[in-house]
Amino acid sequence: MNKTIGSVPAPTSPSMSLHTFIRHLPKAELHLHIEGTLEPELIFALAQRNGITLPYASIEALRTAYQFQDLQSFLNLYYAGASVLITENDFYDMTMAYMQRARQDGVVHAEIMFDPQTHTQRGIPMQTVFAGIARALREMRSSAGISSCLILSFLRHLSEEEADATLTAALPLREAYADLWTAVGLDSAEQGNPPEKFARVYARCKALGLRLTAHAGEEGPADYVRDALDLLQVERIDHGVRSEEDPALMQRLIRDRIPLTVCPLSNLKLCVVDDMHQHNLARLLRQGIMVTINSDDPAYFGGYIGDNYLACAEHLGLTRKELAELAGNSLIASFLPQSEKDRYLKQLSEIAI
Repeated sequence: MNKTIGSVPAPTSPSMSLHTFIRHLPKAELHLHIEGTLEPELIFALAQRNGITLPYASIEALRTAYQFQDLQSFLNLYYAGASVLITENDFYDMTMAYMQRARQDGVVHAEIMFDPQTHTQRGIPMQTVFAGIARALREMRSSAGISSCLILSFLRHLSEEEADATLTAALPLREAYADLWTAVGLDSAEQGNPPEKFARVYARCKALGLRLTAHAGEEGPADYVRDALDLLQVERIDHGVRSEEDPALMQRLIRDRIPLTVCPLSNLKLCVVDDMHQHNLARLLRQGIMVTINSDDPAYFGGYIGDNYLACAEHLGLTRKELAELAGNSLIASFLPQSEKDRYLKQLSEIAI
């Protein structure tokens, strides 16, 4: 008899295809920017709904623009795409589209990063952003059993004072979204914006009882990973692939079981690696780092979480046992209560490999 994970039958035969095996692994997505899930079709639909003229003649022309030389060239297009998000329903439609796609990939828990500064700077009320995203997450929790939480992310190319003001503006909404908003993060351009720039606002977040994570070691050096741990006191590192440049840091990550939320196809698209065969995810995993696989900004980088698992399996020679280990890492590294982690880990252990 098939067991179930959420509404998806769990595999019971090791002979099933690799794609199906990956899809049935219960997994958490821990590094996902919701604004980065805006597919070109939805961007155009929202632009039409809101009377916005885009600088692209067609969906195909927009998709053709998804050729990036580095992180900044991506961010320029990312912020332009987010300009179509105006109403609560826009944020709802975007989030629901991602959650339905994540469900198909076997995601049982999603930790959604969102950038309120991207929207409030355009005059969109903070409440509008929260309300639209939260409505979709709550509906998917009720209808499909997929749990989720929100990670309010500060834009690191802006000042710490602006980050602190964003936190202050969001705090009156904390009670209304207590079932979802549990953490803060730090994203946007890493170069020239070291973790120390945000030490005071992170100290404030920790005092408020919020969970802490931050991008580090993608384009920035391994030192940024260490500083995120020491100065920001984060619980996990988003990206962290350059940690390998520092042997002492590697030993610390292994010893302290500090998770890295790695995004392989993002790293390829942004030229962090030139070829998937060069990616160090498998090497990090086999050295004992708590690596997880995530999709980052999947609409822009050509792959949702299942695509990332499959690309790593095919290009890095990951075994099914290692793929299951990666799924397990994602559950362990999540901000879920321990009882929920244990429930999903038990389901994972029952999958035939």
